[in-house]
Amino acid sequence: RDFLPRGSGIVTRRPLVLQLVNSSTEYGEFLHCKGKKFTDFEEVRLEIEAETDRVTGSNKGISPVPINLRVYSPHVLNLTLVDLPGMTKVPVGDQPPDIEFQIRDMLMQFVTKENCLILAVSPANSDLANSDALKIAKEVDPQGQRTIGVITKLDLMDEGTDARDVLENKLLPLRRGYIGVVNRSQKDIDGKKDIQAALAAERKFFLSHPAYRHMADRMGTPYLQKVLNQQLTNHIRDTLPGLRNKLQSQLLSIEKEVEEYKNFRPDDPARKTKALLQMVQQFAVDFEKRIEGSGDQIDTYELSGGARINRIFHERFPFELVKMEFDEKELRREISYAIKNIHGIRHVSCTRQTIGCTALTGLFTPDMAFETIVKKQVKKIKEPCLKCVDMVISELINTVRQCTKKLSQYPHLREEMERIVTTHIREREGRTKDQVG
Repeated sequence: RDFLPRGSGIVTRRPLVLQLVNSSTEYGEFLHCKGKKFTDFEEVRLEIEAETDRVTGSNKGISPVPINLRVYSPHVLNLTLVDLPGMTKVPVGDQPPDIEFQIRDMLMQFVTKENCLILAVSPANSDLANSDALKIAKEVDPQGQRTIGVITKLDLMDEGTDARDVLENKLLPLRRGYIGVVNRSQKDIDGKKDIQAALAAERKFFLSHPAYRHMADRMGTPYLQKVLNQQLTNHIRDTLPGLRNKLQSQLLSIEKEVEEYKNFRPDDPARKTKALLQMVQQFAVDFEKRIEGSGDQIDTYELSGGARINRIFHERFPFELVKMEFDEKELRREISYAIKNIHGIRHVSCTRQTIGCTALTGLFTPDMAFETIVKKQVKKIKEPCLKCVDMVISELINTVRQCTKKLSQYPHLREEMERIVTTHIREREGRTKDQVG
C-alpha cells in the first residue's frame, strides 16, 4: 500500500511510529483518532500530512512528537518501524537556524535505545563515506551490532558505475551487511505506478543487472522486509534478558518508593506546599547543572545544555562571521572617501601649499573618520549577533523542557513552570537584542 507522504525537500517532519500487524483484514488506525478505522490508504496519507501540520505548521517546521499509526494487512509481517526526518543543514520556511541540531537530537532519542535496530538508508549515487545515516549509526553503534545498511537509487547511478563493493560489504563493512532496493521515482508516483508494478520492476532490475544478478535473491524490498522481521526477532531475543533485569530493578525501586509514601497524606496543605517548593528547587538545580556542566548524569551520546551554547559561541557564531562578505578594496575606498570628506576644503589647500600643510590637514587621521568606518563595519555583524542570540535562546528553552521532564506526572505544573521560565527568557531576549542593536 502507498500511504507515506512523498515529495521534494523535507517531507517527514515528525517521527512516524508505524506498527505493522499481520491480519486477514486491511485497515489503518491512528492513536490520535481512537476508534476510527481507515480503509482508504489515501486518507491515511492525508491524515499523516494533516496531523503533521497541526503540530508543526505548514511551512516546513519540525517536532519530536511522534505520530502513531498501526496498519493491519495480510501482506505485512509483524514489525514496528520508526520513520524519522532526514538530516538537513540549511533551514527553509519556518525552520529555526539550528534545524540541523534539532533533527539530530530527534534522531538520537530513538537510535540510542539498545533494543532498536538502525536502518541506515543511503543513496547509491552519492559518496557512502559522507552518509549522515551511517555517521550517526557509527556514533551510537560503533560495533555495528544494531545497524543494517540500505542502499537506494541504484538505478540512478552514472553509467559504468555500480555499488557492488558496497552491497558485498567490502567498502564500509557492517556486521549485518547491506541490502539494495529500487524505489519508485517521483515520476512513477505522479504516474500512479502501483506497488506491485514497482516490485516487479525492482526484481527485473536486479536480475538483469550484470553487477547485481548474482545476488538478486538477497536484494529488493521483499527481502529487506523478511530480513528486518527475522533480525528484529533475533535482536529482541538477545536483549530480552537484560531488559528483564532492568524491569525487575525498576520494579524494586518503585516498590521501595511506594513504601516510603505509605503514610503520606496528599490532602495536607503543608505537604503540598513543601512538595511544590522541592520540585521548583530541583528544577533550578537541574537547570544550573545542565548549563554549568556539573551534572551527575553526563550525556555520552550528544552535546547538551551549556555545551551546546558553548558550541554556538565558539563554532557557529565564528562560522557566521566568516560567511560575511568582506571586500578589502571597497573598505580602502570608503576609508579614503571618509578622510577626504572629513578634511573638506582643507585638503584642496594642502595640495596647493608646500609650507604649512600639516597645520591645514592635520598629521593624523581625524577620529570622526575612524569612527564612521568602524561603526559601518560593526553594523555588518549585527545580523550574525542577533542570529547567535536566537540560537542561544532556542537552546535555553530546550534545556528548560529537558529539566521539566521529571514533572511529567504533574502536567499542569510542568506546563506552568515552562511557561513562566520561557516568558522570563523571552523578556531577557528582548533586552539582549536591544543591547546588540
